[in-house]
Amino acid sequence: MNFVALTAFVYCLVLGAGTTAKEKKSKSVTTLIDAKWEITPLVLEVAEYLADENVAYMWEFIDSICGMDLPLSDIKMDKTRHETILSKAAELVTPSQISVLKLALALHTYSPKVEMYTQMAMERGLLSTDCSIAADVAGNLVCNLEDVERAISDNKQNENVVQPEIFDLVHHYPSSENNSLTVILYGELGTTDFKKFHEVLKRYALSGEIDYVVRHFVKDRPERKVRLSGYGVELQIKSTEYKAQDDTKVRGDSSDSGEQEDEEEEIEGFNISKLKNLYPDMKENLEKFRQHLVESSSELAPLKVWQVQELSLQAAERIMAAPREEALKVLTHTAQNFPLQARSLVRTIVRDELKQEIKENQDIFASSLNLQPSDTALFLNGMFFDLDIVDVISLLEVVRQELRVMEGLHKIGVPATQMGSLLGLDFSRTSSSPEFAIDIRDSAVTWVNDIEQDKQYRRWSDTLMELLRPTFPGMLRSVRRNLYHLVIITDPAKREAQPLLKLAESFYLHPAPLRIGLVFAVNPDSKVTGLEDAGVALLNAFNYMMETKDAYHGLAFITDVYAAVKEDRDVTVEDVVKALSAKVSSTEVDEILGEDTAYDTGRKLAKDFVSRSGFRTLPQVLMNGIPLPEKVLNSNDFDEAVLNEIMSQSAIFQKAVYKGELTDADNTLDFIMNQPHVMPRLNERVLGQDSKSYLDMMGTARSVDSFETLSPRDKTATLLSSGLLRYFSHKQMDRGKALHILSYWVVVDLQTAKGRQLLLSALEQMQSSGNIRVGLLLNPETDATEQHLNMLAMTALRVLKPPQATKLMSSILTDEQSAQAIAAGQKDISDINVAGIDVPELVATMKKDRAIYQRELALHNDFCKTVLKISSGARAVIANGQMVGPFETDEDFISDDFSLLERYSMNSYGEKIMEVLKENVLTEEEDLIENSDVLMQAVGLLVSRQQTRSRFDIPVKRELYSVLKLPPRSASEPVFEIAVVVDPVSRGAQKVGPILSILYEVLNCNIKVYLNCVEKNSDMPLKSFYRFVLEPEIQFGPDGQMSAGPIARFNNMPTSVLLTQNMHVPENWLVEVVRSPYDLDNIRLDDVGSGVHSEFELEYLLLEGHCFDAILGNPPRGLQITLGTETQPVAVDTIVMANLGYFQLKANPGAWILRLRQGRSADIFDIVSHEGTDTPADSEDIKVLISSFRSHVIKLKVSKKPGKQHMDLLAEDDQNSGIWNSITSTFGSKSDDEVEDKLNIFSLASGHLYERFLRIMMLSVLKHTKTPVKFWFLKNYLSPTFKDFLPHMAREYGFEYELVQYKWPRWLHQQTEKQRIIWGYKILFLDVLFPLDVKKIIFVDADQVVRADMRELQQLDLGGAPYGYTPFCESRREMDGFRFWKQGYWRNHLQGRRYHISALYVVDLRRFRRIAAGDRLRGQYQALSQDPNSLSNLDQDLPNNMIHQVAIKSLPQEWLWCETWCDDDSKKYAKTIDLCNNPLTKEAKLTAANRIISEWKEYDEEIKKLQKKIDETHTEEGINIEGVRIEPNLHSVHSEL
Repeated sequence: MNFVALTAFVYCLVLGAGTTAKEKKSKSVTTLIDAKWEITPLVLEVAEYLADENVAYMWEFIDSICGMDLPLSDIKMDKTRHETILSKAAELVTPSQISVLKLALALHTYSPKVEMYTQMAMERGLLSTDCSIAADVAGNLVCNLEDVERAISDNKQNENVVQPEIFDLVHHYPSSENNSLTVILYGELGTTDFKKFHEVLKRYALSGEIDYVVRHFVKDRPERKVRLSGYGVELQIKSTEYKAQDDTKVRGDSSDSGEQEDEEEEIEGFNISKLKNLYPDMKENLEKFRQHLVESSSELAPLKVWQVQELSLQAAERIMAAPREEALKVLTHTAQNFPLQARSLVRTIVRDELKQEIKENQDIFASSLNLQPSDTALFLNGMFFDLDIVDVISLLEVVRQELRVMEGLHKIGVPATQMGSLLGLDFSRTSSSPEFAIDIRDSAVTWVNDIEQDKQYRRWSDTLMELLRPTFPGMLRSVRRNLYHLVIITDPAKREAQPLLKLAESFYLHPAPLRIGLVFAVNPDSKVTGLEDAGVALLNAFNYMMETKDAYHGLAFITDVYAAVKEDRDVTVEDVVKALSAKVSSTEVDEILGEDTAYDTGRKLAKDFVSRSGFRTLPQVLMNGIPLPEKVLNSNDFDEAVLNEIMSQSAIFQKAVYKGELTDADNTLDFIMNQPHVMPRLNERVLGQDSKSYLDMMGTARSVDSFETLSPRDKTATLLSSGLLRYFSHKQMDRGKALHILSYWVVVDLQTAKGRQLLLSALEQMQSSGNIRVGLLLNPETDATEQHLNMLAMTALRVLKPPQATKLMSSILTDEQSAQAIAAGQKDISDINVAGIDVPELVATMKKDRAIYQRELALHNDFCKTVLKISSGARAVIANGQMVGPFETDEDFISDDFSLLERYSMNSYGEKIMEVLKENVLTEEEDLIENSDVLMQAVGLLVSRQQTRSRFDIPVKRELYSVLKLPPRSASEPVFEIAVVVDPVSRGAQKVGPILSILYEVLNCNIKVYLNCVEKNSDMPLKSFYRFVLEPEIQFGPDGQMSAGPIARFNNMPTSVLLTQNMHVPENWLVEVVRSPYDLDNIRLDDVGSGVHSEFELEYLLLEGHCFDAILGNPPRGLQITLGTETQPVAVDTIVMANLGYFQLKANPGAWILRLRQGRSADIFDIVSHEGTDTPADSEDIKVLISSFRSHVIKLKVSKKPGKQHMDLLAEDDQNSGIWNSITSTFGSKSDDEVEDKLNIFSLASGHLYERFLRIMMLSVLKHTKTPVKFWFLKNYLSPTFKDFLPHMAREYGFEYELVQYKWPRWLHQQTEKQRIIWGYKILFLDVLFPLDVKKIIFVDADQVVRADMRELQQLDLGGAPYGYTPFCESRREMDGFRFWKQGYWRNHLQGRRYHISALYVVDLRRFRRIAAGDRLRGQYQALSQDPNSLSNLDQDLPNNMIHQVAIKSLPQEWLWCETWCDDDSKKYAKTIDLCNNPLTKEAKLTAANRIISEWKEYDEEIKKLQKKIDETHTEEGINIEGVRIEPNLHSVHSEL
């Protein structure tokens, strides 16, 4: 817009607006969230970020920071320090990763981890010293560097040294992890002291004397808290049908004015501030223009029904009409300010082409992605994210994982056309994938029974269709087919075999559908007889019984021997002879067990089977060839594990029968053994899922001359590119097939027999396969100069073509005697004769270039030691970057193992990758090996990543009119493909717009936004304003100092409407408002001066979990779990609920100990296993590290202690002790008698008006009872004003109180309206909100006034019901038309019972828990709440709906009187009066209170006097209850659950 046009435009608008109008100041609503801990130095956050990328990066970064001439701590300007830190990080990672790092710093993603280390340091006692840096050496904290060196010297040879606890996520200095003495440095990177300590400890680590670990510790921290982002704030337009605003005037908050006075960035698309800078002489007119925009755009205009119908499509039209670079802003602005934008959208004309394209795309979304109109979905490289659940920090983690792989693939030369296909490959084994199995069709297996032939199964159906017949859950189907084969491999004389064979006999006697097979792996030496070895004796006896009777009698004989052995020990020969003597004569005993016995068969077969199977330990149990975990091979778990395996395999058989893949004509064992998961051999080295490690091949190749000084990843890259590593390959194959999908690096010393055997096995497998090439990494055991075979192999690979080198080495290694002679120098290599190879010339070359080969040999040795971390002479195999080994000294890895490795690799990833690559194989011969390198690196990258999400294609055909497209900044760099399906006027659009804007700024991405509009709206689609708090990088002020941080700001809001503020934070954040004098439930900007500001605090990070009984599988309802530290054993406590065994614990960053609560929980139960914890291997306690903003979920299994199996946690005679009873009140302690006699009153409130009512309700309770009272309040929604008032009121009136808190579980259907959430808290969590020693609790609505002693209600007999409610009054006849329970659904459902009101109820918590009422209520809620039209009054509809399952005791009518439903005559009997809403008059609450309740005004005045007294008394102490200047933390003196 040029200057003349702008002048005319502004002039016309200003004239239209009127130049004499009084200036109207724009009012804003602002809010922010701070963490509970002080700000953490950015350099430490960067170090932790780099550690997650690669631990070597972190240590290089530490070295770089320590190497600065000017210490980082001496740089005073924040911006300069920030730029310095980023420049150091940029030396290690790519520009794309730096962009992501900036976003991570803006989110302070690693601040919790830094804080966790600080908490560890405090727990270690560092604060009690005056040291700003200290080293933990042998259990002592040492602050002086000389003392550190002395302590290391004194303790490095001490085998009994005290070792500190080391967690998996700590960072060991490279190659120092296995050193015996661990030294932990607590200090702040960037300080001079840290540099000094680091240099010394690094030196000791490099010399192999210590294991060097760093934990961050900042002694002097600024008081400023960490400002958080990555959350949303919503201002919801509130219904004013019933006036619910407090008329108390709030004094403004002057302290935030500086933060609010900033001029709005943009109003209606105009950036007035920028226009003023561009045209300074028009400032006055521009200010009037701004004022006009404020006045004209900030009020809502009601729309007619026909006007709202196409609002979604009209918004889409506006977005598509905007310039491409502005379209995302338009989408965000429209969605986040929709109530104000709606009136301007109405005038937009929607093109038919846009409507048609959206309709066609929606049909495709519905059929292929199960997305409906108005649904929101984000796809990042095809991975689906539900924006209602996912948080930005979790999204950022996925972005980083993808970026690592994408940049790695790009770096090694994978073209962009293939990258998307490769990224989409999923190599993970899912839980539904069958475990690997071994073929059990072997003569070594002796079958005890045959279900298809034995008479005892003749009554069973012999058709496989029986599998498809419905049965009760958990029932085994009796089908006369050999479907389930249980093979036990063991030495029967060993103690470990006894429970297995006893249970096998039990399975036979109580006919289970199991075919039982036995492999007795006893001493294979044929010279050892049954008279010398108990295992051989039992085998001989078994064979004798099987021959004279049958196999079952052989098994029965063995179990009889076990029965005769009373002690817990192995069976002896004497035990067998004794048992056998009872059945045969002594002569026959000798014939059976002696040297010339005819019953000594199967020993060699068993040995061969075990050897062939690859099992390294016994016993083993196979179910259809699948090994059961070793931990279940005991008397307690074995039968359950077998039954579970039967159930899981039944589903596979059912599917096969249903699809016709398995029929009655098939041999079932052949069918099972021909499945792809059945392997020729089971070697845990190959198949183990947990212990796999991968080489990082993404380093930068450097000069070989500096090889020893390189980082591990750079050594690997140099090894690949320099020719140091060469490959054997098979004879030259046809073009197009010579791309090797599998690259094996064999780490050997060919001077040893084991090394020669390993290479020969690899070459044999390579020659029988077309997929493999074998690289040779030599790792000589000694430094001897005569490395004859090693030198020969290196020379052959260097001089000969790969097929010839293969031929030569295979020829030599096949003749072990000759190879041994060559290795020992006893045979001249020149004497070897191999067709087509001039061996003498080869030897001459080897001698001539001996120095070169010795250097290469030394580099190989260095690589094995520093990168592979294996000792000299050790053997290993690296398969496409995956480490297999190192092997034990006596462990063989034979051709069958290589065959297994190939089959496993091809099944897991090889075939999938070849499918993608088969069209792109290069045909130039000299490029073949290079591309095998590319393929090897690509496989290493793709297979090593964690792939947990499915990927989807967006299969739309048309993208012309309704798809917003934003191209990537650089097509030559890796490109993220981001697709979003969104309705532009939905809750999803409010959140996705700003996220997309940030991602587009941070990443090189191709964005497509598919507008998923509702064709016709029947109502306003959005009734809220929204801001998502997120910045792409940390912001700095003009003075170079870091800005205060991101804030949610709502400018230009309508001033007359009533708004309620909601916080949308990640699922595991517990936030509370800590500063705001305003009623955030009822914001009307007309009533405030400059604006409304509030400050929230991240109070806790939630630790969630699921707990089950290990034996029964049920959740242990009522089990109490604690979280604490060594110095504070119990910090928080929780109760396990029956729904999913769920529990939640509140924590903050740090190292925590998880235990069962002392008392009944710990007396009855033990924790037997745990997942998701961070417990070190040698720790007796269960440790949990809270180190991230992301969700942390753990799984516990518990079992009852011996002798406690019949005890019940929730027994009526439970005499609780421990933390729940030890919670002290604000005043004094409590005894058991006091607990019995105490009135426990529960209530909740949100908003200043209801908090005012709540004070009056409390006062009315206290005025009418002499019994001690304890109030319980839900903390989630209380204002700071109320929380700070409570301790003063408690002191004044002598009551106790406690604030309880519970986060709505993520698995329970979420409510979006605050009122419905509050209703949910009234009824859904009663069993877990309160400690077990609270026996009865009475809920009283905040807007109620009590006129009777509540002790009377507490002592009321509930007649066995878990709770009692008052029925709705029916005496005011004029309200009959509003009594919905008298007609329709409710009339039929209640069947003559009364409908009860939820304003007052009493709960017998012991009974409530014993009948699992809470779990039933949550289950019914989960089912009903999916329908938005059900449970309209959630807190009372739910218990009334469940009245037949969870009984309600109807309280006498006088316990609750409200004018709406009760007639005037009954008022004089009222024990409580409730201010029910009146649908007829819609009278305001305050008006009704003054009119209906005569004493209400008197109570209100009494509370106001107390408020005034508090204000006057504490002004000089810095406390202003109505304002915000609150310095002493008075509300923290009481306990919180």
